[in-house]
Order: sequence, then C-alpha cells, then structure tokens
Amino acid sequence: MSAIDAGAAPQPRSARLRRWAVPLALLALAVAGAVLLPRALYVVLALDILLYGLFAVSVDLLLGFGGLLSFGHAAFWGSAGYVAGLAAKELRLAFPLAALAGTLAAMAIAVPIGYLSIRRRGIYFAMVTLAFAQMLFYIANEWRDVTGGENGLQGIPRLGFDGRSVGRSADFYTAALPLIFIGYLAAWRIVHSPFGHVLVAIRDNEARAQALGYPTARYKLIAFVLSAGLAGLAGSLFAIGHGFASLENLHWSKSGEVVLMSVLGGIGTLWGSVLGAALVLLLRDWLSGITDASGVVTGAVFVALVLGFRRGIWATAGDQLRRLGRRSG
Repeated sequence: MSAIDAGAAPQPRSARLRRWAVPLALLALAVAGAVLLPRALYVVLALDILLYGLFAVSVDLLLGFGGLLSFGHAAFWGSAGYVAGLAAKELRLAFPLAALAGTLAAMAIAVPIGYLSIRRRGIYFAMVTLAFAQMLFYIANEWRDVTGGENGLQGIPRLGFDGRSVGRSADFYTAALPLIFIGYLAAWRIVHSPFGHVLVAIRDNEARAQALGYPTARYKLIAFVLSAGLAGLAGSLFAIGHGFASLENLHWSKSGEVVLMSVLGGIGTLWGSVLGAALVLLLRDWLSGITDASGVVTGAVFVALVLGFRRGIWATAGDQLRRLGRRSG
C-alpha cells in the first residue's frame, strides 16, 4: 500500500501544475504585454486601453456572469473620477490614495442604486440604472462650485507618496500599472470564487438558485457593488491620468460605449472585454486622423464584427482554436 501510495502521490501535484500552467502563462503574457504596450503605442492611448478594458470587465462581471445589463455604469466611472480628482487636488493625496477614495465612493453610490435596481429585471433593470446615472449627471452639472459644471474639474495633480508630481505620462503609466493589475486580478478572483459560481447559477436560473436556499437579491447586490468598485478604480485612474474630470464621463453614452466593448469582445469571457476595448479605442484613434465621419465608419465595422463573431471575438476565436486542437489530436 505504501508503494502504491508513494507512486500515486505525484499525480495530484502534476495535475495541479497542469491546471495552473495555462493561467500562469496567460498572466505572464498579460504582464509582458502591458509593459511593452507603450512601446507599440503612445503612452496615453496605452493607458486608456488598460483603463477602458477594466471598465468593460466591470460591465462584463455584471452582464456576462450576473445576467444584469446596466446602462448606468458611467455613474461609477464618472463620479469616481470627480472624487479622486477632488481628493488629489484639494486634499493633496497621493494618486493611489485618491484612486482608493474614488473607488470607495463608487461602491458607496452603488449600494442604494443597486438596492433599488435589482428589484427589476431585464430591460427595466437597465432603464432604472440609466435613470440613476442621468440623475448624477445633472447633479454634477448643477454643482458647479465643486465639479466645475460644463468646464469640468481641471488641474488634477498626479502626486506620489513623497508629495512630488508624477509629471511624465510614461512614469504615471508605470506607477499606475500595479493598481490596474489589482483590479484585473480582483475581477478574475470574483469570477472563479464560489461567489462567482453562485452568480452564474442565478444568471442561468434564479428560481432554482432560490429553491436551493441562496439569497439571490443579496448576491446580485454584492455583484453590483463589486462591479461598481472596478469601474470606479478605472475611472479614478483615468481622471488622474488625464488631469481632468468631465461631465462626458457621466453621460449615458459612455455606458453604451462600454457595453459595446463587452459585447464586441464576448459577453461572459471577462478578458474579451479588454480586447473589445482595445479594438474600439484603436479604431477610433486611427480613423480620427483619416475621416471626419469616423463614427459612421466605426459603427459599420462594429456591425460587421458582431455579425461575423456572434459570441464575441474572444469566444469565437477560442471555439475555433479548440476545433483545430481536436482535429489535430
């Protein structure tokens, strides 16, 4: 028995190694890609891709894994930017602490919005979130003494813990990268935790989840708040990175834009949202220097992509790779 046990002992370890090999390889590729991204693009666009990618991941966490379509996520992205900007400008906080303040503010705002919104389903949920987001938009527009109104909150500093300004965009990109990765890792951990599995069960069949004893309303509210926190982290770093927080980031069209990124990359894939964000921003940046009708061309390209990749680019590409693997095997 001891010999058999000794021979069988390495198998679980090798199985664990194989199970973690792919995630670790993907993590290494992601870190290398993020570090090298500013060398392929200009730094501001590289930062925008990572931050919009995190914003889209927050939407996919709610939509792809919770089945809740929010058209009000700009409320958390934009309001966090204002809070982080005020914390950096008025309180002279280092940008990681200012970003934390924006993240916590977004989560606090999400509690009452989520509590009221999750009582509705489908399109009614989406409309309620949209109504709350527009409410915050008008509050920010009227509260000019704090937000700057239509002029926005300008002159947001990028301060380090030593009180010095992180002036160069390349330096800020490098300094903000660990915070961005924390956001992505948090999203991955949420999805792969028991909480994430229950969330998927609620998405697939909420009545069955309730019959099993799960408090589905509580799970959806927690998912809503966590999703808002990820959007808030991205919005905080976006405002600090650009030195500006504007009403545009609170507008409903920003929510529609990020939902498009998630759909384009692939709903329920998590990392497909990053790919969708990169495609949207790269295409918009490229077309802006070619034609004045960039919006029309971009829309046509997106329609073609959605029709060609029905489940999103990430999911469709994964299916094709699996088919090729089975054929070669």
